[in-house]
Amino acid sequence: MPAIILLAAGASSRLGRPKQLLTYQGQTLLRRAAETAVAAAAGAPVVMVSGAQHEALLPELAGLPLVVEPCPNWAAGPGASIKCGLRLLETLCAAWTEVVVMLCDQPHVTPALLRQLTDTRAATGRAIVASRYADTLGVPVLFGLEALPLLRQLPDAAGAGPLLRQHPALVAAVPFPAGAIDVDTEAQYAALLANNASAAK
Repeated sequence: MPAIILLAAGASSRLGRPKQLLTYQGQTLLRRAAETAVAAAAGAPVVMVSGAQHEALLPELAGLPLVVEPCPNWAAGPGASIKCGLRLLETLCAAWTEVVVMLCDQPHVTPALLRQLTDTRAATGRAIVASRYADTLGVPVLFGLEALPLLRQLPDAAGAGPLLRQHPALVAAVPFPAGAIDVDTEAQYAALLANNASAAK
């Protein structure tokens, strides 16, 4: 399996409180995402990039085999955090050749989805395998060895999305309609909880 970079550096400014610590189905979003990453990695390196809430997040990672790295310039944007995660991976282990970038606020990401990214790369030979939802391509996204130079050159303020749009010939897609569900506002969090309650009935 690829190495995994879990991004959890943001300040949740739109939400007004740390989204990483919101609870869903009995776990915080961060714990849920971290357990998903560890399960999918199956022994490959997992690094989590923190930032605004570094100290507050550490208890949620207790007992998990991953490495946490605070990004000094996390406020510059997701590109800064991604490059911070890559640098950490390069110091940890030279053996990995692929990396999955994922977020902590997509609660419907599963180990099976992350494995599907790897399977699709093997089947298609594409350098990048992205998730498709809401008429877009986005995270979680797998970058093969040949695409890592593009990731290292990301502007600090940019995420993976512009890169996917700039290099469509390199990209294969895995359908993930639930990827459109993330948590940036109180309204989105309330909708997530309401939908979960409806599904449980």
